[in-house]
Amino acid sequence: MISHNRLHQPDSQRSFPPQKKIHTMPTDHTANLRQVFSLPVIVAALGYFVDIYDLVLFSIVRVPSLKSFGLAGPELISSGVFLLNMQMAGMLIGGIIWGVLGDRKGRLKIMFASIFLYSIANFANGMVCSLPAYAALRFIAGIGLAGELGAGITLVSEVLHQSVRGYGTMLVASVGVSGAILANLVATAFDWRKAFLIGGILGLLLLITRIKVADSGMFRAMEEKENVSRGNFLALFSDRQRFIRYLNSILIGVPIWFVVGILITFSPEFAKSLGISGPVTAGNAVMLCYLGLIFGDFSSGLLSQVLKSRKKVVFIFMLLTMAGIGLYFLQGSRSPAFFYGVCCFLGFAGGYWAIFVTVAAEQFGTNLRATVATTVPNFVRGMVVPITTIFQLCRSYFSLETSALLIGGVCMAVALLALTKLEETFHKDLDYFEEYL
Repeated sequence: MISHNRLHQPDSQRSFPPQKKIHTMPTDHTANLRQVFSLPVIVAALGYFVDIYDLVLFSIVRVPSLKSFGLAGPELISSGVFLLNMQMAGMLIGGIIWGVLGDRKGRLKIMFASIFLYSIANFANGMVCSLPAYAALRFIAGIGLAGELGAGITLVSEVLHQSVRGYGTMLVASVGVSGAILANLVATAFDWRKAFLIGGILGLLLLITRIKVADSGMFRAMEEKENVSRGNFLALFSDRQRFIRYLNSILIGVPIWFVVGILITFSPEFAKSLGISGPVTAGNAVMLCYLGLIFGDFSSGLLSQVLKSRKKVVFIFMLLTMAGIGLYFLQGSRSPAFFYGVCCFLGFAGGYWAIFVTVAAEQFGTNLRATVATTVPNFVRGMVVPITTIFQLCRSYFSLETSALLIGGVCMAVALLALTKLEETFHKDLDYFEEYL
């Protein structure tokens, strides 16, 4: 069951020692809007920027990096799927680790630790000399990458007033996903090894910005309570209602990573199969997809504030995703420019990513919020593993396009059903905790 017990008064009514206080929660809407640009929000946005840079960099440099190991032809797909799955498996495990620690030790500590880990992994990636070592480092990097978004969204959701939470998460996502554009520009200007090294440097520089940021008042107040169980991952499975809430929170995000993990990552192969009239590179497809994602995240966040609803916006963007998938496969023998335009539209349609993570965070109490907000997006990313595995299996029986359409259809149907089961959380007060039986 859920106990909506008060942890503490809102930050605007509670006094903290001066050295620990981030800010006082304003009471008027204009002042609330100003807090969207406060240091915790900016730091979370920059953290996600570096996170996305590394997350998509492998998709961009997949072909040149694997060719440097002497691989060619079908091996570029099979080895690419293997490395991507290793990265996503790391994110699955890392999501659980960082999520639990985020509720027990604090959101900021997890943000520090996770970015340090994947920054070091980036450096090592730039010096790797074999496929097994490459795979091991992508796994380690995946663990590190798992902690950034969930901890950032949790922190932003807790420090901002409920009337402007959507603006805060919109800013985090819009700034964050632009890291993919930088990744493509760096990968174009430098070889793949230097691109990984640059990512490591960016991550370590970011750690400096976090020195003056403190945890949210909700978490600090919870720390003072001895009888509150925090970060109990197994509690998500011990109660049927709670588990269904958790599962549905994951499933609504699956279509986004079907698009990124299949249609965008393997865009050169799909372009060739579809008869596109010129060469298509994964780097450009990723960059255009994430360019669309920037505007999609901004638009979905703004629309959620206008409509005062998370669920309506997620539904609208799911419909756009379905339209984008249809256009992707029905475009025929168009030009590379048209193909890239479709990739950009698919990115825009997947721009409910920030809203999706926010919905997950708002579904649960403060003592489970970081666990949920961190594991949910990483479980969605981790779904790339079974999706790509089934995709590879289907290719033995069906064409490239048919295999992708079958998997995409299942992902969309499951996501739409899950959305109908979730509660609307736009106006929800997050100042409560989950009570475990």
